Amino acid sequence: MTVHAAAAVFDIHLPESRSLKAKRAHIRPVIEGLRGRFRASVAEVDHQDQWQRASIGVAVIATSERGVLEQLQAAERFVVSRPDVEIIDISISWLDHEVFA
Repeated sequence: MTVHAAAAVFDIHLPESRSLKAKRAHIRPVIEGLRGRFRASVAEVDHQDQWQRASIGVAVIATSERGVLEQLQAAERFVVSRPDVEIIDISISWLDHEVFA
């Protein structure tokens, strides 16, 4: 059996944020939405000390590469749809591992 996994990092700009508290208020719905809609592991992974920037990591696992890619594309569409978030960059790292029973 082959397990397909990938992690995407969404580097985002939050132009309306004026404090770390405001930043958390902007990214919390993004993180919770990604977790809830896609059942993915999600965390803020960089820029925790900057007001208007964040990096959100999303990890997904599926039985096919296509399944992983579809989930990550849907996650990207979700993040892009947020009116208070601008995507600066997206990077994807793949991990394929064969599991023997």
